[in-house]
Amino acid sequence: MFLWDKLTSEQQQQVEHQLRILKRGAAEIVPEEALKMKIMKAVVTGTPLKVKLGLDPSAPDIHIGHTVVLHKLRQFQDLGHEVQLIIGDFTGRIGDPTGKSETRKQLSEEDVKHNAQTYQTQLAKVLDLNKTSFYYNSTWLGELRFDDVLRLAGKVTVARMLERDDFAKRYAANQPIHVHEFFYPLMQGYDSVSLESDIELGGTDQTFNILMGRTLQGAYEIKEGQVAILMPLLEGLDGVQKMSKSLRNYIGIDEHPNDIFGKTMSIPDTLMLKYFELTTALSNEKTEELRQGLEAGTIHPRDAKLRLAKLYVEMYHGVEAAEEAEQHFITVFQKRALPDEIEEVSLSFEHLDEGRRISIIKLLVHLALQTSNGEARRSVEQGAVKLNEQKLTDIHAQITPVDGDILQVGKRKFVRIKLS
Repeated sequence: MFLWDKLTSEQQQQVEHQLRILKRGAAEIVPEEALKMKIMKAVVTGTPLKVKLGLDPSAPDIHIGHTVVLHKLRQFQDLGHEVQLIIGDFTGRIGDPTGKSETRKQLSEEDVKHNAQTYQTQLAKVLDLNKTSFYYNSTWLGELRFDDVLRLAGKVTVARMLERDDFAKRYAANQPIHVHEFFYPLMQGYDSVSLESDIELGGTDQTFNILMGRTLQGAYEIKEGQVAILMPLLEGLDGVQKMSKSLRNYIGIDEHPNDIFGKTMSIPDTLMLKYFELTTALSNEKTEELRQGLEAGTIHPRDAKLRLAKLYVEMYHGVEAAEEAEQHFITVFQKRALPDEIEEVSLSFEHLDEGRRISIIKLLVHLALQTSNGEARRSVEQGAVKLNEQKLTDIHAQITPVDGDILQVGKRKFVRIKLS
């Protein structure tokens, strides 16, 4: 064991420096003292810590909410530690039951492999892939014999499994829990056994699964159990619910720069600092300066959000795209003017009736401004649709389009009609 008073002054400073960075934004560290001990060992021996994150290949499209743990991983990398990214190609065939009220549909091996291939390009926008080791957990889980599986299952009781909130609720409601679902946390924990991970990261909704890794490492007599660093879940643009594509309150890192910029400007003021702290590389000192400026009124929330929006676009699309997105936002939203460049979309006369008219609902869908008639109707009813800067609110409206008409949905979607 490494004792604090045995470290040199320089080593103590290095440990404290790492702890300040790694504890930033964390909701919980279990156990926190063990993290300090692991960092002390790494500093003294020069051996990097092995930091694990499991990825579910059923949902490979990354949004800002997902980057909370990715930025924490990048901090570990910048401090000289090793990142272990596990593509759950084996566990993905079951699907994580966390937060689910029913059994999830199992993915095929082909589905899992296809989804997993989309990760690296997106992850490279946050992580240094030269300092990242990728693993597929089928490598070790697929090699287990049935007697190995029985020994693994014997490490944990059913009562322990039912401590999970989602399982407990389903059991109390007499909803089915299939035996294979119990194996998801066991398999995720076994990943930590196989790789002898020092740290595992995840959101607070993954607490049970991550602590299972520590439990199993102890059961398999791995000398030092992993430390769980649990990151808070990021509220979405509605300011209430967890960021989610299904709730449409998300900012996707692969979205168009103008969409990223515009969506960021709609973040509630009360959450802005949390976004800076958890999803950017802004230093602790700069974040504190921002906090003080907002509290003192020397920094306007709008200006801080402009900075955040530009930073996001720069992170995921580059400096030039960030400059263009900022100018687009200023032109369209602050000056209330149409953008200089509007995509021209062809509209065939075949789609018009004999009077050269078309319903506004069909027009929105045909021009790909909306994905369905239902979505188009809602946009019209909400006053989000404009034709030549005039708001349309009648879902039954019939339009007689002409060349050059500009149709707009919301604050970010524009098309110029070209009849053909």
